[in-house]
Amino acid sequence: MRVRGFRAVRPAEGKAEEVASVPYDTISTEEARALAKGRPNSFLHVIRAELEFDDSTDVHSEEVYRRSLANFRKMRDEGVLVQDDEPALYVYRQVMGSHAQSGIVACSHVDDYLSGAIKKHEKTRKEKEDDRLKHVLALNANAGPVFLAYPDDPDVDSAVAEVEAGEPLYDFTAEDGIRHTVWQVPGEKAGAVIERFKAIPSTYVADGHHRSAAAGRAAEEKRKANQNHTGEEEYNWFMTVLFPASQLKVLPYNRAVHDLNGLKATEFIAKIKGLFDVTEDAADAPEARGRCSMYIEGKWYSLDLAGACDTDDPVGSLDVSILQDRVLGPLLGIEDPRTSSRIDFVGGIRGSGELVKLVDTGKAAVAFAMFPVGMDQVIAVSDAGMIMAPKCTWFEPKLRSGLLVHLLD
Repeated sequence: MRVRGFRAVRPAEGKAEEVASVPYDTISTEEARALAKGRPNSFLHVIRAELEFDDSTDVHSEEVYRRSLANFRKMRDEGVLVQDDEPALYVYRQVMGSHAQSGIVACSHVDDYLSGAIKKHEKTRKEKEDDRLKHVLALNANAGPVFLAYPDDPDVDSAVAEVEAGEPLYDFTAEDGIRHTVWQVPGEKAGAVIERFKAIPSTYVADGHHRSAAAGRAAEEKRKANQNHTGEEEYNWFMTVLFPASQLKVLPYNRAVHDLNGLKATEFIAKIKGLFDVTEDAADAPEARGRCSMYIEGKWYSLDLAGACDTDDPVGSLDVSILQDRVLGPLLGIEDPRTSSRIDFVGGIRGSGELVKLVDTGKAAVAFAMFPVGMDQVIAVSDAGMIMAPKCTWFEPKLRSGLLVHLLD
């Protein structure tokens, strides 16, 4: 794999904690407004600039993208953000409770994405791609990194450990309790890491499929517009954080369906019992792959999905696929979960209590708590060139935006 350093735009000394923000796609506009209130240097003003407009403004309007650029320039002009003099790699460590993960922040080549060497497992939606493309082109920058996984490599692990023994650029604990630490990799060691990655045949998009697609499209547009294109331009690269696959923590992506598609609850439960072995009065979360927990009318049920799968099919054997193919589609009429307005996807970070709340308040008729998809399954699907059902994986902790930014020139 091709990786290289870049001249990062990043928070000035002492500014990292007030700049760093949650990713653009994990919160609503209303939540962004609340998080940015009283925080003029929050990077949310760059990645979610619609928070500065009223609700009548189209979040995808040109004035919103122009405001993103204006806010980015303002933060640079005021010295809140500074740019490194020389290209560098960085190490980014996150600690959430007892879990820790350390990744290499580097630029990956867009041609590796376009050729499939950077492998994906999700289908993207054009409108979301278009939004990120417009944002990248407006800023002429990758404002948020793509979260990549790579097969564990002891040489890279050793280099990261040595870097982490040194003095960090930033080290702070965010309001959600997650600790974020960033180091710059010394030049000689950075060269060794870059060389080592040349022996790694593939990396895998864990989180950031739309950012990856937008990076590829932005490079293609810039290539077409540049009559003197050589292939050496900065826009041929996009910002990524590369983590060893074994370190990543995947949480479940749960489902809540608004109605029972005309069925009574008793009828629906009876149909479920005709499809799976069902245990009543079950736990509110499955304990192993091949099971899911269902909440309906104040009661939890455990569904045994294992007997309903084709173990030779990397996608069909996923718990979320079995649920979609046997329940959500045929029973509940959710034929395309990407476009249906009758289903909500609830990140596992919110816990099963959120599912109970949705059903008990009448916002959903039934909810399903899933067992997390494993990284082995993500890699198997990606290697097979296949696509998972939507909303299969929820990676935690999330990468903070604003700590490092990659300019495209």
